[in-house]
Amino acid sequence: MVIPMSKALGELAKLDRTIHEPVRLAVLTALTHCAAADFTFLVRALALTAGNLNTHLTTLEQAGLIRIDKQIRGKTTHTSVSLTDAGAQAIAQHWQQLEALRETAANVVSGLHRVELPA
Repeated sequence: MVIPMSKALGELAKLDRTIHEPVRLAVLTALTHCAAADFTFLVRALALTAGNLNTHLTTLEQAGLIRIDKQIRGKTTHTSVSLTDAGAQAIAQHWQQLEALRETAANVVSGLHRVELPA
């Protein structure tokens, strides 16, 4: 069965843009593999500036996808970031959507290659 390209593009349009933005997708994906991540670790691991990361974390926190915990240790502030239950569910669903989109696109492409030439 050949799936029209418009269906594949329609599925792409359904992706949650809050999650799909590359930095936020990287943050959420990293957080799926740990209970919490240190702010400094995320800055270094993602090669971002602190201000850039902070902006993306604020967006994710406002969407209810992450929790930011700030604690004073001595004279410094320690910031850790973790997924909320909603965030864990959302990132898992997002990766499922991306896999389904990849499969749909593969079906479209393989359907285009099955064009039969007249004898």
